[in-house]
Amino acid sequence: MSTMQTRHLGSLEVSPLGLGCMGMSEFYGSGDEAESIATIHRALELGCNFLDTADMYGPFTNEILVGKAIAGRRDEVVLATKFGNERRLDGSWVGINGRPEYVRAACDASLSRLETDHIDLYYQHRVDTTVPIEDTVGAMAELVQAGKVRHLGLSEAGADTIRRASAVYPISALQTEYSLFSRDVEAEILPTVRELGVGFVAYSPLGRGILTGSIRTAADLPENDSRSARFPRFADENLEQNVQLVRVVEQLASTKGCTPGQLALAWVLARGQDIVPIPGTKRRRYLEENLGALDVELTPEDIAWLDERVGQPAGDRYADMRTVNR
Repeated sequence: MSTMQTRHLGSLEVSPLGLGCMGMSEFYGSGDEAESIATIHRALELGCNFLDTADMYGPFTNEILVGKAIAGRRDEVVLATKFGNERRLDGSWVGINGRPEYVRAACDASLSRLETDHIDLYYQHRVDTTVPIEDTVGAMAELVQAGKVRHLGLSEAGADTIRRASAVYPISALQTEYSLFSRDVEAEILPTVRELGVGFVAYSPLGRGILTGSIRTAADLPENDSRSARFPRFADENLEQNVQLVRVVEQLASTKGCTPGQLALAWVLARGQDIVPIPGTKRRRYLEENLGALDVELTPEDIAWLDERVGQPAGDRYADMRTVNR
């Protein structure tokens, strides 16, 4: 693996590939705390210092796990977490909450669970359309002034929302889904964040696992995995079509001597130095495979070949797209 370089999200310096920690606690089958913590430790050993969590993952238990993993190593980590998708302890959903008083309370709760005195990058996880974005970001800015947060971010925010938010306080990063299978941000979102000097964090850069080539049918998903229910691209009527698109990725990967997942990550990395993918995993072997994408070199011809042959996948990104602010 080549020497780990860095990328910038606004003024925040991070490793070029981050680690999404969500699946260690929920949604993608059962977790293994010991292996998850070992995976975070291995990431830090390899120079992957950008860890992504959220209060809703678990709910709440993912932040506790990450806090446990980075105990005594806080200075090695660029720590990102999120608020706004409000859930109860029993896992039930309350809704999207961007009220200033909630912002303050959620931050204090996250700091406690993470066992730290500051969060490096604090995102609004989803935009609350019932609260002016200026009010939400104003409360987030107060957290920076109080020393509890270093940088601010938004997730799945539309162009106008990003502009309004940036007028209140500098936004370091926008986190939105981006992969060979999810390219809608290219039309308006990416040009907007680049104009404003906002970095872009690409979540689900492996299409929630489809682009690894390891998922051919719903039966390939682990027990207790919610992808078939939550994401239409995993529904039986869509998955078969989407697997055919993955075969295109596999074809080029075979000529590059890499896995299809590495090729898919290399494609995202090649879209710009201001883009940082955060593939999620809960196992060291997949972490190491993902980081191998940093050694995959794609030529302009390779990218053009993929752009021509990997079309729009079947099915929406979410069963309910209403929380995606456009």
